[in-house]
Amino acid sequence: MITTRRATVNDLETLCKIERECFTLEAFTKEQMKLLLDNPNAVSLIAAVDDETAGFIIGLTHHHNKTKTGHVCTIDVAVKYRRKGIGLKLLSELENVFVRTGVKTCYLEARADNVAARELYRKQGYKEVEQLKNYYHVGVHGVLFTKRL
Repeated sequence: MITTRRATVNDLETLCKIERECFTLEAFTKEQMKLLLDNPNAVSLIAAVDDETAGFIIGLTHHHNKTKTGHVCTIDVAVKYRRKGIGLKLLSELENVFVRTGVKTCYLEARADNVAARELYRKQGYKEVEQLKNYYHVGVHGVLFTKRL
């Protein structure tokens, strides 16, 4: 059974380990992760299976043209827990929190070559709206997705 809870700075080491496993070159640093977890506009959730952290998601809320928007900064699922609905559960939970706090639109970015992530986002109603040339680093492009909540 998958359970979710809020992430805190006490989870930092575990989250950094999963972040490095998932994103290697593009992984947030420990300092960046701490800043995200400490940000008052952040929503940080952990998914656990049998009390073991299986993945996490961090999103930020902010105002854009007088409308509150949500940004999925990172969504990570440990390799051994992939293809078990963890990413879907985390994304759904984050969207629910966003809706409860007045977010109208959510956006996120994915690597253009990350077929699994792009498919997950499309299945959840996200639309590809822009190609992001050299977004991650030179030669590694991204795709911007948005969704009305």
